[in-house]
Amino acid sequence: MRAFIFPGQGSQSVGMGAALAEASRAAKDVFGEVDEALGQNLFRLMREGPDDELKLTENAQPAIMAHSIAVLRTLGVDLADAASFVAGHSLGEYSALCAAGSFDLATSAKLLKLRGQAMQAAVPVGKGGMCALLGADLPMARRIAEAAAQGEVCTVANDNDPGQVVLSGDKGAIDRAVEMAKQMGARRAVPLPVSAPFHCPLMKPAAEAMSDALSYVVLGTPTAPVFANVTAKAESDPDTIRGLLVDQVTGMVRWRESVANMAEAGVEDFVEIGGKVLGPMVKRIVPDVKVTSVVTIDDVEALAKEIA
Repeated sequence: MRAFIFPGQGSQSVGMGAALAEASRAAKDVFGEVDEALGQNLFRLMREGPDDELKLTENAQPAIMAHSIAVLRTLGVDLADAASFVAGHSLGEYSALCAAGSFDLATSAKLLKLRGQAMQAAVPVGKGGMCALLGADLPMARRIAEAAAQGEVCTVANDNDPGQVVLSGDKGAIDRAVEMAKQMGARRAVPLPVSAPFHCPLMKPAAEAMSDALSYVVLGTPTAPVFANVTAKAESDPDTIRGLLVDQVTGMVRWRESVANMAEAGVEDFVEIGGKVLGPMVKRIVPDVKVTSVVTIDDVEALAKEIA
């Protein structure tokens, strides 16, 4: 059994997709369609930068999705035949849903542009923050978050793997979490260079914006069930998925559980489409599975031979 998984924010880099578009007409067409849907030359920004502009949430989110779908379309497989499940980390869930046919490409791009703008607007710059706790599991991370909160917001945003959990919330609380993490048992705590505190209650205005936007779009039944971030379960019902995408904005990304549950469902082969971020996490969660990262045209050709 195989699952296709899709990376989230932080996997962007200047130059992404450039060589792929030169080698693949299918990839070039994806980038052109996304540019047209957004009314901006996002692909030029992906190719040439500047990096600080590409990193902006409203640009990074649709760019990462576009890159993943470009890789998938270059691969040229029928997803329903190639994968039993799909999943994505945070914004990657939109890539997974696009790959599985629930959203068309233009809708995915527009939703992610809006999601990025709404997340950025939800909290003034400098008011929120995030940090990664290394060498900490979920119960320890929750204890640290509770101790650091002191009346402010401080919650678990991403349960990534057995030794990496991300906290999100008010900047003061996150600063306290970084200070106290080591004495509470974590190996270390690293502040993250993010522009907003994602996946925490401070994102409520963004959740409301996404609820409104998602109420107007067509969301079809995915051709392969999607392991949702907030339930860590396989979901196929369009109305359920719509609600979970709203919950995801303020809710915890249960990535460790999602991967473990996919493995328990019989997945032995995880393929990361368009990034090299999730693969190492998967190996730390379920060491015995096969993990492949597909980014370059060589990666695509090697996987195509394997699937054929």
